[in-house]
Amino acid sequence: MTQDLPPDDPAELTRFIETRYHAIHRAQLPDLTAMALRVERVHADAAKTPHGLADLLQELIGALEVHMKKEELILFPAIRRGGASGLENPIAVMRTDHEDHKAEVAKILTLTDNLTLPDGACRTWTALYDGLEIFIRDLNAHLQLENEVLFPQFEPEQV
Repeated sequence: MTQDLPPDDPAELTRFIETRYHAIHRAQLPDLTAMALRVERVHADAAKTPHGLADLLQELIGALEVHMKKEELILFPAIRRGGASGLENPIAVMRTDHEDHKAEVAKILTLTDNLTLPDGACRTWTALYDGLEIFIRDLNAHLQLENEVLFPQFEPEQV
């Protein structure tokens, strides 16, 4: 996947985030959850099986979907209308959600021993950890783009 440079214009940046990150997260997580379920079921007795990963990913699907909908239906349209004052509170909520997502990623890394495959891991397990690595990289880039580039344009400067 090519890494397009995000646009400078805030309205265009919101569209970029929706197509580059929101759409991809929606495609990534169901497949990762299905693979996690399979690994947990097939390798239930293996020492390094990431028990609980499928449930965690399922919860993350819900949390991310709610978060992305808040952006798509409330925050991003306001930014596209010029970002009038009053965005500080919605942005604060988004930043709190981002911290929650980072905590969920930390749990994923704990359950998977930092995405360390056991010796002789099957193809599904390997694909799961490869997919999780891509998802985590995408999610971190997504959160960083919002936290460090988009949101500061609509927050009062701290003196």
